[in-house]
Amino acid sequence: MPSTGKPFARQIPLPLTRQGGTARIVVAPANEGVLEACRHADSWPFRTALLWGEPRSGKSLIARWFAESGLGDAIDDAQALDEDAIFHRWNRAQEGRRPLLIVGPPVPASWQVALPDLGSRLGAALNLRIDAPGDAMVEGLIEAHAEARGLALADGATTYLVPRAPRSFAGIEALVAEIDRIGLERKIPATLAVWREALDNLGGSGMGEQGDLL
Repeated sequence: MPSTGKPFARQIPLPLTRQGGTARIVVAPANEGVLEACRHADSWPFRTALLWGEPRSGKSLIARWFAESGLGDAIDDAQALDEDAIFHRWNRAQEGRRPLLIVGPPVPASWQVALPDLGSRLGAALNLRIDAPGDAMVEGLIEAHAEARGLALADGATTYLVPRAPRSFAGIEALVAEIDRIGLERKIPATLAVWREALDNLGGSGMGEQGDLL
């Protein structure tokens, strides 16, 4: 098939032993730079990077992939942890010359670090940001969330939904959940009428903001 020149999404399978099944990291322009940087973690300043992005953008899945792939260690939801413990993890990473990926809040400036030594270390870390989802990411997420739910979307679903879907990770997840809910409650397949109703229920075509499956 000839290339259209448009970006497209691919997926990285990630086994989830706690819940069974398989979660997938959807890879598209919004996050492919982050993943590429993670593959070259030895080049990070002090082998440390701070990963951030909007809610449900896949930060936790990337952290798990990073650790389980043997690329380094990861700290998830770091702003909720004891700062001394994070500082000690940073020191161990330097001693072991092992990269450390720290998952922080959606906006780094909102993380008010009280421990000066930790603040200075985080200030020197590489900042990795997951961008807002573009069309390729929206399409990939719709398919991934539907797959995780066992939801069969009729032909043409992404063609119709992508230009109308919310431009937030949480909003896309909520849209697929609403499509699934309507279909299950009414025992009908997820076709055009269901897609339209789900969009209406979430506030219309692409403007909803609701808020790591991914």
